[in-house]
Amino acid sequence: MKSTTLRSDSLLLLTSLIWGLAFVAQRVGMDYVGPFIFNGIRFALGAMVIIPFIYFSRRNNNPSREESLQSNKLLMRGGLILGLVLFGGATFQQYGMVYTTASNAGFITGLYVVIVPILGLLRKQYPHFTIWIAALLAAVGLYLLSVTEGFSIFFGDLLVLIGAVFWAVHVVIIGVLSPKVSALKLALIQYLVCSVLSTILALTTEQNTLEGVLDASIPILYGGLLSVGIAYTLQVIAQKKAPPAHAAIILSLEAVFAALGGWIILNEQLGGRELAGCALMMLGILVAQYCSFRKRKC
Repeated sequence: MKSTTLRSDSLLLLTSLIWGLAFVAQRVGMDYVGPFIFNGIRFALGAMVIIPFIYFSRRNNNPSREESLQSNKLLMRGGLILGLVLFGGATFQQYGMVYTTASNAGFITGLYVVIVPILGLLRKQYPHFTIWIAALLAAVGLYLLSVTEGFSIFFGDLLVLIGAVFWAVHVVIIGVLSPKVSALKLALIQYLVCSVLSTILALTTEQNTLEGVLDASIPILYGGLLSVGIAYTLQVIAQKKAPPAHAAIILSLEAVFAALGGWIILNEQLGGRELAGCALMMLGILVAQYCSFRKRKC
């Protein structure tokens, strides 16, 4: 049991590292192409990465016909819903990256850790009192990080915040579906749905060039092969054994990796107010998971 938990936690930690550095790649990519074409190509690349693994896994797995039919129905419905949610999260996050820094985007996205247990209210899962403390800390931190003295939130930060709600829903749905269906097939379907929708909107709303795509090739390859093809798939696999709230705290470390990547690679700087906001948001994220580590019911 301990070895299984360690394996899941290790996969989630690696996922958070890849995702954190992906904020840097996404920010750089926006200098050359539009958000939709960036997501369309990177999620298509992510789908290509896992197709070979699905092929080889099928050779070692022979479920009964009845089990296969039931599983496929759930897989298709769940994959479609998950793909739509993934599209929403990726779109708002990527558009927000046009107007904000990798550091801001990383910390604001991390708020989904607070949102996940709050969403449990919809399923009559009442959060521990620490969740409300965490929400207050995160709200104050977000205010310091993103709200101006005129009480208006930066546009890019608002888009990323909306994306964080989608990411929270995404974590919850994966927690429900991944133990019941093939993790690889579920990942493939959600990537394809997100890629197709993004590409359609890119062709109808953006003016991209082949030169721009080539200039953004390294960020797109990182976003597609590592962030999508490997990291999202690792998330689905790891959450077979890790509860959503437990997974969320480890995945939230992407905010720290995003800030480090933005500082080292993009030379992004945070002032005292912004640093205080980031610190409160991270504290809120950690407090949100207090009851999970104490093995209390969230």
